[in-house]
Amino acid sequence: MTQTVFCRKYQKELEALPFPPLPGKKGMEIQATVSRKAWEDWQALQTRLINEKHLNMLEPNAREYLMEQMERYFANEDTDQAEGYVPPSS
Repeated sequence: MTQTVFCRKYQKELEALPFPPLPGKKGMEIQATVSRKAWEDWQALQTRLINEKHLNMLEPNAREYLMEQMERYFANEDTDQAEGYVPPSS
């Protein structure tokens, strides 16, 4: 049986993450409040932001920036977008 969670991003019951995606309290909070779909969608946006903005993940400022964007994304607030990104046509 698949576990579900009330997703704060999509505001409905969806499949839960099987384990915390980050270490510590933050990871446990995300696992308890973010669905697998929302996490996968965030990972896609995160990848685009890293590539478009040429972020170096060894730099603390880049990691802080992504954490801020992640919080905004899950709270349904405006986030930065990769300006040159064109979604694939269905």
